[in-house]
Amino acid sequence: MNKIVLLPLVFLSLFFQVNCQSKKSFEKYKDASLSVDERVEALLPLLSLEEKVAQMRIFHANIGVDADSKGNLKLSDKVVEKLKLGTAGIKNPGEHMDAVAAAKFNNVLQKYIIENNRWGIPGLFVTESYNGVDAEGCTKFGRPINSAASFNSDLVYKIWDVVGKEARLRGMHMCHSPEADLVRDPRFGRMSEAFGEDTYLTTQMVTNAIKGVQGNYEGLGKGTHIGAVAKHFAGYGQVLGGTNFAAIEISERTLIDEIYPPFEAAVKDAKTLGIMASHGDLNGIASHGNPELLTGVLRDQWGFNGYVVSDANDIGRLHYFMKVAETPEAAALLGLNAGVDIDLYAEDAYALLPEMVKKNPEIETLIDRSVRRVLRTKFILGLFDNPYIKISEVEKGVRAKSSLDLAKESDLESIILLKNENNILPLDKNKPTKIALLGPLVKPSTKKMFETAASSNVSFIAEKGFDLTDGKGGAPNLLERDPVAIEKMVEMARKSDVAIVFVGGDEFTSKEAFFTNAIGDRASIDPVGAQDELVEKLKATGKPVIVVLKHRRTLSINVFSEQADAILDTWDLSEFGDESTARIIFGDASPSGKLPVTVPRTIGQIPFHYSMKEINYKKGYLFLKDGPLYPFGFGLSYAKFEYSNLKLSNNDMTANSEIEVTVEVKNTSIVKAKEVVQMYIKDDIGSVTRPDKELKAFEKIELNPGESKVVKFKIHPKMLEFTGLKMEKTLEAGDYTVMVGTSSQEYLKTSFKLKTN
Repeated sequence: MNKIVLLPLVFLSLFFQVNCQSKKSFEKYKDASLSVDERVEALLPLLSLEEKVAQMRIFHANIGVDADSKGNLKLSDKVVEKLKLGTAGIKNPGEHMDAVAAAKFNNVLQKYIIENNRWGIPGLFVTESYNGVDAEGCTKFGRPINSAASFNSDLVYKIWDVVGKEARLRGMHMCHSPEADLVRDPRFGRMSEAFGEDTYLTTQMVTNAIKGVQGNYEGLGKGTHIGAVAKHFAGYGQVLGGTNFAAIEISERTLIDEIYPPFEAAVKDAKTLGIMASHGDLNGIASHGNPELLTGVLRDQWGFNGYVVSDANDIGRLHYFMKVAETPEAAALLGLNAGVDIDLYAEDAYALLPEMVKKNPEIETLIDRSVRRVLRTKFILGLFDNPYIKISEVEKGVRAKSSLDLAKESDLESIILLKNENNILPLDKNKPTKIALLGPLVKPSTKKMFETAASSNVSFIAEKGFDLTDGKGGAPNLLERDPVAIEKMVEMARKSDVAIVFVGGDEFTSKEAFFTNAIGDRASIDPVGAQDELVEKLKATGKPVIVVLKHRRTLSINVFSEQADAILDTWDLSEFGDESTARIIFGDASPSGKLPVTVPRTIGQIPFHYSMKEINYKKGYLFLKDGPLYPFGFGLSYAKFEYSNLKLSNNDMTANSEIEVTVEVKNTSIVKAKEVVQMYIKDDIGSVTRPDKELKAFEKIELNPGESKVVKFKIHPKMLEFTGLKMEKTLEAGDYTVMVGTSSQEYLKTSFKLKTN
């Protein structure tokens, strides 16, 4: 009988011991004075297997996270069920609300998440950023390709600092941006989401974007900024044929020397909190199931300790699309083994893990590894201690005047002057002039924005004429030629002093090709529709024709280039884009943007980027002029700049020394203007075939009329390393050519010798 009495007492004692331990652990992970790792290790053992897996899954708000007509939280049954276990996070909650409404909504949503899972674990609210925060009521900047065209790293930091602040104020925590991919194929519809074709330029842009959006990392815990997720690791922009989801074939040497560096800098220099894996494969190995890529390179070599998130549904696609896994369960295990920590959206991948663990308990060790990384991110962001937004700070912090002014400034610095025949630009705003604003990319607000930038002496008429497509979101169709609309615009030009024609492409002619029934890539890079014809007929009127080129992919603009008197390449500017363009046209500022890509004459030249191997330039094509239509780094100014006195501090360099490069740049005109001074280096002879030249440094300077400045660059050994014969980073002795100038084709040059012994 004593045994019967004692046995329950033993169990009761054990219960109290376990309960006390759990309570202490609970109190420990809530203790903000402890380190992040200590808090993670205190929390992780408390979670059930199902709760752990919930911390490895992000779902989209469109499955049932909404507000009713009174602004109250409205959740679908599916979402309610998910949140009982907690969640890694939710994509785009409150995206269609203004900033204040979104902040209130996300506070309520976060409160619900915290109060409805056992351990009060907050969720990550995730956005994206291609024109600023991808949500209503935020400052709309130009796209990343515009930032690259500015060649102004400090400006990029400021833009993304605003993005980080505005996103956090509306209750967001992570951003599936920026893109660290190189984009070298203009058939690819997502071209404008990245920073161009060059490794060095992209690296500078990406690191400054991440530092900005994360508030130099310090803004994360303070609750002022959000975490970045650099994407798509790796090689995503190199899809064959320029079509989304296609295979990716990149030599290992190119991968290491050209594709990896922006991602490596994102990890080591900018301390990105997240990395997104690539949709594609790399030489036959699906990126989402590639442990050498996601663990070997990313973590073991570079020391990344954040989380890796899948691109949408891509773990499940290892089975039914990539077909490298026999079953959905096998696909989930591939992703988990490779190092993908969070499954984005899918119901057929990590959702299967709890059942898989029953058959293979060892999997839980990998699950714990991923959950640690997710929890760590939430602690770094301070979400356990300060999960809510102060509503009183939102209105004054979002769309502040300084942010709107920055959008305008970034526009002015990114607009590229490609042609200016007989110095037709800038136009004199004080001279009585009638201007026709014409073409398919004229907006309802274009005329008003131009009037804002001009004086009362200038009058405007505006006519869109025709659309390029029928505007169907998934797979738009080109519209038939409209001769009546063309003739109407030609007649308007005849009655005007100047025709400004808005042509190129829009959000329907260049966009992401989603997985289901969406097409955004193109087999041609010529301007669509009757745009060439329109420019030719406007030119035939005898009136000056100024082309404003708007686009999201590089276009072969041969007709525009031949016919127009001036061309302003504006890519996809901010919400003030037409006003900024008008300010450039009327001379309020001199254009200072430079091409972040090479502009080919025809699609037949692709692949075609400035830093290809020298041997690629040996032969041209029959019946085609050699070289690009416009080279990388090219961009005119209203000023004239004279380069002189290119000097090296030493003509010999060792593996332990540096060389200082100096060049004098003088503004020889009467216009104050900015210039991008670019330094390229060529390895004259290497053990493997080498690039024709590579951008290694740049600086944007501003000079008053007649002013000179000595610009200085440093050449250091790391700058000259490349992957050699043995597939190891090497520094080879020999001769190197240094080129400093205004583009990749116009420069002064000198040389030095590297001695490694």
